[in-house]
Amino acid sequence: MDKNFMYGIGAVKYMGKKVGYVEKNSFDLGGKKPEAAKIEAEQKPGVPVLVIPQTNGTIAPNFNMIQLNFESLKQFLGGSLHKKGEKTVGWTSPNSAIIMEGAWEIALVSGQSILIPNATLLADLGGKLTLTETAKIEVSLEVSAPKVDDVPPYGVFESNSLPDEWTEEAGWLLPKDSTISA
Repeated sequence: MDKNFMYGIGAVKYMGKKVGYVEKNSFDLGGKKPEAAKIEAEQKPGVPVLVIPQTNGTIAPNFNMIQLNFESLKQFLGGSLHKKGEKTVGWTSPNSAIIMEGAWEIALVSGQSILIPNATLLADLGGKLTLTETAKIEVSLEVSAPKVDDVPPYGVFESNSLPDEWTEEAGWLLPKDSTISA
């Protein structure tokens, strides 16, 4: 497989656990383009004389989760599961706003994984209830700075060679060192 391309959602994982099926053509990396201040001079009309970088580009993944069961409703929307004996028979939404933060991995069919150490989950139950569509959980991930200094907000690695820091025990982190090692 040509590793010069990134494509196809293989799996989406929250805190190391797969979350289920993502609706076809719904995944978008989102985010914002880098921003810069352009300084212009009267003597050079039409072109800046200096460009001062302000912010890096960001990602803010959005996707629709379509594999719905009571456990996935709780995982993405909070709330409570209801059981009869050992069997889960229902779910109810939370009474107040919930905050779900944590590590996300988007494993690609092309062999890479996008790793996000800290993202806040924003989700709602949506979709159409017809015989040609399904209900879905509409998900947005707001990428935040990791809780550990000097760790980048996201990275891309070969799926079969994830960093040692990317484990539950290590706190789902990325390497601090930005140098290239052999």
